[in-house]
Amino acid sequence: MVSYVETTALRSPTTWYTANRLTTGLLLAALLVLPFVAPRYWIYFAGLLGINIIATHGLNIMMGYTGLLSLGHAAFIGVGAYTAALAQIHLGLPFWIAIPLAGVMAAVIGVGFGLPSLRIRGLYLVIATLAAQFILNFVFVHWQSVTNGDVGLTVQPATVFGFSLNNETRIYYLILFAVVFMTWFVVNVIRSRVGRALIAVRERDLTAQVLGVEIVKYKLIAFALGSFYAGVAGGLLAYFNRFVNPEQFGLLLSVFFLSAVIVGGMGSTLGAILGAVFMTLLPELLREGALQVGDTFGFDIALILVPLRETVFGLLMVSFLILEPRGLAQLWKRAKQKFERR
Repeated sequence: MVSYVETTALRSPTTWYTANRLTTGLLLAALLVLPFVAPRYWIYFAGLLGINIIATHGLNIMMGYTGLLSLGHAAFIGVGAYTAALAQIHLGLPFWIAIPLAGVMAAVIGVGFGLPSLRIRGLYLVIATLAAQFILNFVFVHWQSVTNGDVGLTVQPATVFGFSLNNETRIYYLILFAVVFMTWFVVNVIRSRVGRALIAVRERDLTAQVLGVEIVKYKLIAFALGSFYAGVAGGLLAYFNRFVNPEQFGLLLSVFFLSAVIVGGMGSTLGAILGAVFMTLLPELLREGALQVGDTFGFDIALILVPLRETVFGLLMVSFLILEPRGLAQLWKRAKQKFERR
């Protein structure tokens, strides 16, 4: 019998590349027809999932590839959301300018808060980014002349050639395009010289500095790229919800994306996608399951199961991390290897 190693060696790079292109093409085709076959409720979750994937890519650049722990990611998403909203309300800019502008503004502020990373790392950096979360959230709430405080800002729907993207199905395609482009971009960045330098900083920054890697430069690049992705996600979220409010960008959202990176697999583009999918859809699936059990066995059981949904979700996450600390990306890799053996 031919071994797995021998079988893999016999596969030409052209065959491997063709198979991956075919898989990617089929996935994109399925995503394009999704609004025509899925309920509108799930189209909403598909749009939210796309935004979460972009934001998770950003945190994965900082944390997974560069080793810069952050608990302020939600605040940078908030910067992007408020920038897009204010650009539309006060400047009348279209979405195709407002969203990139949201990414640039978040990148500038992210670099400012990333300056402490030049001297500190680990838990000390976590505290610094946590300070960014609280400072920016304080600004969102109390700078009422700009952000309108707790009342928030209302955003008009994005328009394409006069066509209003005023529901989940219409804006879904804008989010899908953004996810595909931003994923392609991060893949190419990681394969480039910049990506190799970021990984070198993560593994051992002092050794990387001896080898000629400019630590200061690449740490700031990591913060800029990660915050840019967060800002773009925030801009899309503003148009998706058509409303921006400080409560949307609290500390729990930062923990959400931190968990997505860890569960998916740090330092993996596929892991960022799988982690975002897991964190976005599993709570909703647990909620639906609890409601179905309640409908089957009685209302009293539903009252017990629905509050337990968060507990079950937490237990699943802890169990998963114990069984496979390298994340869903590693599980996918193992499953793919077993399939290729067969």
